[in-house]
Amino acid sequence: MGGQMIKANLSDRILPETRWVAALVIPFLVVAFGILYLFPQDTGVLFAWKIQPTMSAMMLGAAYAGGIYFFTKVLLTRQWHKVKIGFLPVMTFASLLGIATILHWDRFNHSHISFYAWVGLYWTTPFIVLVVWLRNRGQDFSQIDRQDIFIPRLTRLLIGAIGVITLGTGVLLFLTPSLIIGVWPWTITPLTARVMGAMFALPGVVGLGVAFDKRWSAARIILESQGFSILLILGATARAWHEFDLAKPGTWLFVGGLGAMLIGIGLLYAFMQTKSRTQ
Repeated sequence: MGGQMIKANLSDRILPETRWVAALVIPFLVVAFGILYLFPQDTGVLFAWKIQPTMSAMMLGAAYAGGIYFFTKVLLTRQWHKVKIGFLPVMTFASLLGIATILHWDRFNHSHISFYAWVGLYWTTPFIVLVVWLRNRGQDFSQIDRQDIFIPRLTRLLIGAIGVITLGTGVLLFLTPSLIIGVWPWTITPLTARVMGAMFALPGVVGLGVAFDKRWSAARIILESQGFSILLILGATARAWHEFDLAKPGTWLFVGGLGAMLIGIGLLYAFMQTKSRTQ
């Protein structure tokens, strides 16, 4: 009986090393967001490589903004299960960007400090995030909070299906960029196609994580992060609308798909929060 009480008291906590990693990553993300989203036309001077057109830079910046939101929550949240779904997507994203760096080594500005920050981040983060996830995952005993609620099964299946499609799109972008470049809504290169692939893979893995954990408390923070990123991507779309090829079906699929995802996240969030308050 006493052992069970000790286990309950120690369970579901975020370990100090997990918070250290979050605190270490946030400043890099803040700087990268500021450069890519606020000054996308100046990446040749300010960033690790020149990203053109501006939509590609701002979309990557929007992904970093979602990361800032997520890792800030890791610092502020007490319970591990409320943030655990976000770690494997981050590891996937960072791993793909690290591989893309090797494949397109010649495209980077090797004399710029941002290049060293980029390489240092993406050649270490996948391993560090995996280690802290492995260390911290034992803290979640799948306990149900007294006020917790479950995401409906059909909703989780739908989120999982969208996750599979999104992840598949990311894999396609990463493995066969030459097939995608011609149909993409704006001009991209093999490197930016692979960067887009990493950005699509991240929410794809998020969708699978939400599908396998029915607790709303486990999904809420990562969905807030994703919704924030999507909102910024749509804002970037408005800013860079002149860079889109309106004759390509991909343009309308991209905008419509992101809009639908944002509305879906908003509706799910409103429904679950209302249900939580009335329980």
